[in-house]
Amino acid sequence: MRYRKLDANGDYTFGHGQDDFYTNVPAAVAQAVETGLKLFQSEWFLDTSSGVPWRQNILGKYAANAYDLILKNAILTTQGVQTLDSYSSTLSDQTRALTVTATIDTIYGPTDVTITP
Repeated sequence: MRYRKLDANGDYTFGHGQDDFYTNVPAAVAQAVETGLKLFQSEWFLDTSSGVPWRQNILGKYAANAYDLILKNAILTTQGVQTLDSYSSTLSDQTRALTVTATIDTIYGPTDVTITP
């Protein structure tokens, strides 16, 4: 698996040759999980079925108990993920920010993922 690295702003890195890519390492799968969770369903014009149904099933006052199941499924169906070893999510009442922390076993080994979609 080859995945282009993102910089601190979430943009693709360019101009550093092979250092711009994760190749066959757990970090490649971790970044695939991160970008997958940040992708809204219907946002990518080439495949409107990919992404997390944030608007459809998660955002809103009646979705408080639904998002963990949806996000776990999104992590488990990411290419390269074999198992989801641990998962936790924290929703801040003050900032209304959701933080997801997971430990996954990938085809290249275990890794931790922390995401604030």
